Amino acid sequence: MKILQPPGWPRPKGYSNGISASGRMIFTAGVVGWDEAECFREYSLHGQFAQALKNVIAILAEDGAGPEHVVRMTCYVTDRHEYLSSRDEIGAAWREVMGANYPAMALVEVKGLVESAAKIEIETTAVVPA
Repeated sequence: MKILQPPGWPRPKGYSNGISASGRMIFTAGVVGWDEAECFREYSLHGQFAQALKNVIAILAEDGAGPEHVVRMTCYVTDRHEYLSSRDEIGAAWREVMGANYPAMALVEVKGLVESAAKIEIETTAVVPA
């Protein structure tokens, strides 16, 4: 995996501008922050974010991938202001689950998600080297 950082561009905080990778690709569906019984145990955005990340990692592990293989992530949140005010807690959850991997990323505020109690939904692409 190669992080793409054009010369002179400011270094992004918490994500990469681009990533080049080759190998076996794994895609996840939109993953929300519920448990394996489809129950929301967390109602804060940062709590659901942490659980959604753990769920993504559990899915990737089914094909031998881990957080270090995630190259792209899109996060859909229902409240941009809650996201911005929770950045410290979200950052702590990120470091706990994802470590020092910072994929190419987008964050999109949406009116709502299919699961009405969900505050965040995450899609990922992982690449496992051949």
